Amino acid sequence: MLGTELSLMDYFTEQQLEAFLESFRSLGPLPGILLTFMKSFIPPLPTLVIVGANAAIYGMWAGFLYSWIGLVSGCLITFLSFRWAAGTPYMQRWANKPKVRKLMNWAQKNGFNFVFLLSILPVGPFVLVNMAAGLTRMQITSFAVAVALGKAVMVFCVSYIGTNMTDFMEQPLKLAGVVLFIGASIWMNRRLQAYFAASAPLAPDTEIEI
Repeated sequence: MLGTELSLMDYFTEQQLEAFLESFRSLGPLPGILLTFMKSFIPPLPTLVIVGANAAIYGMWAGFLYSWIGLVSGCLITFLSFRWAAGTPYMQRWANKPKVRKLMNWAQKNGFNFVFLLSILPVGPFVLVNMAAGLTRMQITSFAVAVALGKAVMVFCVSYIGTNMTDFMEQPLKLAGVVLFIGASIWMNRRLQAYFAASAPLAPDTEIEI
């Protein structure tokens, strides 16, 4: 089973994805949108590689648009699904787990900023963000605007890097900027998660209304 999972993830390299997208160019934007859409349901998929491949195959602006549509629509469906299921007994039990309760408490108090900030990062717990926002029954409009804006910033940056990778490879200083961007994103993601957890302590007997 583990070997199967590793083989599946090995397929998601930039070269493999570009070959996949190229072979299905006759379907228009659907393959590019589908790949980014799947990210909301298969967390290990590499966002940077998928968005970069879209930009390389479809071009900067078309690749940006297709990646943005896929990511935002996937986030919205995940959010709406958990928002709809928030009142079920199973979800209530799951929401009472300490780590989940802390995340939800911060999301309740800072919903828009919570979604927007984490959506900007190219790496991070996207699925957990969507789930937490849904379980707290964040307003649909607020979530949609926050995730749309955050993903737009992230996808634009990654698409720009993807379509200018040759220049980056030929100019080490630009390549260093790419590495710095990725490293800073990982660092910021960890800092924000730590901040969210630390700023939302819950007493053992605190109830989350969902």
